[in-house]
Amino acid sequence: MADAVLVDARSEGVTVITLNRPEVHNAINDAVLDGVTGALDELNRRDDQRVGIITGAGRSFCSGMDLKGFTTEGQPFSRGRTLEALTRAPSQKPLIAAVEGYALAGGCEIMLACDMVVAARNAEFGIPEVKRGLVASAGGLLRLPQRIPRSVAAELALTGATLDAQRAHMYGLVNRLTEEGEALAGALLLGQAIAANGPLAVRTSKRILSEASTWPADESWQRMLAVSEGVLSSEDAKEGALAFVRKRAPRWSDR
Repeated sequence: MADAVLVDARSEGVTVITLNRPEVHNAINDAVLDGVTGALDELNRRDDQRVGIITGAGRSFCSGMDLKGFTTEGQPFSRGRTLEALTRAPSQKPLIAAVEGYALAGGCEIMLACDMVVAARNAEFGIPEVKRGLVASAGGLLRLPQRIPRSVAAELALTGATLDAQRAHMYGLVNRLTEEGEALAGALLLGQAIAANGPLAVRTSKRILSEASTWPADESWQRMLAVSEGVLSSEDAKEGALAFVRKRAPRWSDR
């Protein structure tokens, strides 16, 4: 059997994680969960890899939970790992979803767990769990109303309808639109632009972006400064300034 998840750690510091079950639109099973979780753990461990891209093989990003396995085995994931555990806090480093075709149900929730989205014009997004008597409990109902107007999110959640890439881009859910078949290439360009920056600054910025919405308003500035105070005195901050003055590319140390 082919690996359910393929991992390509590239020299420019971008790791491409590909869901590799195209015959079932990359539906999520144990092997997919294990593969993605392992790939993200490795991304967080490696100093030379600074950005992750999650994409799908074939014509779709991910159609969600493997419903055929659910009906035959009586449970979605047999080894105790859950999609919710993956999507709650997937990575310390920036993640980009590169979406072709369908990003539905759990696939949409994986996409929502990413920091940015590059999508082909043929992409469709949705959390249609209600059509199967299920609930989008791996982050869809929490994150979608934060990324698009609440009334639109409510319509998608309660009717099971899908949102096309053009409207998703208009609402800000999608960062960049590409032609069909070009989503991964577009995501790589975005990932390389991020990976070229100071890794400590990028990682700290992502942490603040991720956590700030839960901070009390009267503590937000204090908490932001506490998280970021080490960056200003870091070796990377000094290197960034020196590289600017000397008109050369910075040589980051992640310290």
